[in-house]
Amino acid sequence: MNLSNSFSISSSALTAQRLRMDVISSNIANAETTRASVVDGKAVPYRRKMVVLSSESGSFNDALNQAMGGQGSAGQGVKVSAVQEDQTPFKTVYDPTNPDADSSGYVSMPNVDTVKEMVDMISASRSYEANVTALNASKSMLTKALQIGK
Repeated sequence: MNLSNSFSISSSALTAQRLRMDVISSNIANAETTRASVVDGKAVPYRRKMVVLSSESGSFNDALNQAMGGQGSAGQGVKVSAVQEDQTPFKTVYDPTNPDADSSGYVSMPNVDTVKEMVDMISASRSYEANVTALNASKSMLTKALQIGK
């Protein structure tokens, strides 16, 4: 693995974590949205979205062979495979004064748990910081290598 490869790996992770933070922010912003879309003439609450990450390159076997000095490809970073909706059921809250309440007085609320979203945001933020640190370490190594020739 060369230094330019480490730059591309770190940058792909930075991009993925930034998208993850954007999706989490959207979830938090819509935690009370009861009319996100209309399906069959009926308003449907916002549905939580999740980012699915996967490896850019080959299998675990390739990475293991590469680490053991054998044949195989080096890691290529991370990519966003999908942004999918969480299919957990909506929360129901008794609020007969809400215009979206059904005949029993219950309102379907989004399936967003703000505590879970904040934990995910902290995790994404720490991952982003770790990748910035790795990128800065690679940059520092490259700078030191260039100074050897002086």
